[in-house]
Amino acid sequence: MQFDGLAENNTVRITGTVAEGCVFSHEVYGESFYMFRISSDRLSDKADILPVTISERLIDKELLQIGAKVKVMGQLRSYNNYNSKKNRLILTIFAREISLLEEEDIKMENQIFLNGFICKVPIYRKTPFGREISDILVAVNRAYNKSDYIPCIAWGRNARYMANLEVGANIRVWGRVQSRIYQKRVGEEVEERVAYEVSVSKIELPGHGEQAEAEQEAAEAAE
Repeated sequence: MQFDGLAENNTVRITGTVAEGCVFSHEVYGESFYMFRISSDRLSDKADILPVTISERLIDKELLQIGAKVKVMGQLRSYNNYNSKKNRLILTIFAREISLLEEEDIKMENQIFLNGFICKVPIYRKTPFGREISDILVAVNRAYNKSDYIPCIAWGRNARYMANLEVGANIRVWGRVQSRIYQKRVGEEVEERVAYEVSVSKIELPGHGEQAEAEQEAAEAAE
């Protein structure tokens, strides 16, 4: 997947409805950035509610009212939240392009492509219903010697395949950006939180495409 004018190793394209209007985020060299949330429907009845960071120079923030239909192209970025007692990884879609859509132009999209490196040992597990899942953290390089750390989750045969990958392996990932509500116990209380991650639909090891494909096919045949 490649979008005009965007870095090839981290590309996001998403359409949906503004679920929360713009609030001020930060300022860099006199340029203000705002955050809003976009709701993008899945094929099921659920929707992903995702944070988007946007420059004041891309669009008049007053146009991004709740209910507005938009298309966003950009990158999935991470940064550390130093305001909390414990360092937390925060994810946001950093908009490079944005356009308002008419109702008849809406075609729900949620696509992401990443080309990065595995930076933690994959975690493989099975749900109580026997569904196989692997969690990996992918480091994706960007300009000025910075990197984004993107949590990814794979299912079934992809989960089994990714579970055996080594730290440092170069990996290409296709999928969608999803939001997931979970509960976390904090002291005596249980808090409801939202996680953002990439739900993987396809993986590839650069230079090992045929091997990766063959191993995935073998895993699928064993199901």
